[in-house]
Amino acid sequence: MRNRLRQVAMVLLGAALFGTAGLSLGSWYAGRGTAPVTFDQAQSMAAELLPDSEPVASGEGHDYVYGVLGPNDFGSSFAEFHYRDTAACAHSELVQRNATAVGWQGSHRVTGTPCGGWRAERDGLAARLTQVDRLAILRFTPAAPDGYLAVTLAAAALGAAAGAALFWLTGRQRPPVPRLVCTLVTIVLLPGVVPTWQGLMAHGLTEPAWTIWPALAPVLVPVALVLLWAGVIFYAGRREPSRASSPSVSQL
Repeated sequence: MRNRLRQVAMVLLGAALFGTAGLSLGSWYAGRGTAPVTFDQAQSMAAELLPDSEPVASGEGHDYVYGVLGPNDFGSSFAEFHYRDTAACAHSELVQRNATAVGWQGSHRVTGTPCGGWRAERDGLAARLTQVDRLAILRFTPAAPDGYLAVTLAAAALGAAAGAALFWLTGRQRPPVPRLVCTLVTIVLLPGVVPTWQGLMAHGLTEPAWTIWPALAPVLVPVALVLLWAGVIFYAGRREPSRASSPSVSQL
């Protein structure tokens, strides 16, 4: 019974690790056709949404939706504008009214900030207004293209099936192979799995689920190779004593 539960746990672990990797890969593949955000376009849209407010700061760059550990060469482009706001959350209500008037689609509230929040899409861009202390932050990012959700979920399902099959086959091998393989795979994939699920819990799949994996890849690949080499040496060392002891047993 204990061995069966261990095998089930391994299958679930493999499905979770590879399913998350498939979700991240599918999200990248489905979102690769998104149009980049230009600062002039975002500035024009910000003036439509808040025509009587001047931003106290603005900026543009590349960033991740889930995680910000990577350099600015990775991730989707964004432009954002900061406005002075009060505790009454005046900008949130004003943006929602103006967005409806100029034709923004899919307007809905976003929870998790003191004033709630707001999100809508138009012309391939997604606008999100959030409140931080006494600042209202209006951020523009590429909107998810058509078919994004279907491709992302399909890739996640394929990854989960592949991970479950791999860990199931590994679990049928003699020790220490299962423990070694599961440990190496978990060490390599876990740094990307954790921020992905943290972002999913906070935002869902309304934004491209690009993670910090591209920035960590230059580190994870050498680490994986070193761990794999160490595992091979360890496994070979475990087999040599048994081979060396077999002639003495036959001579007896």
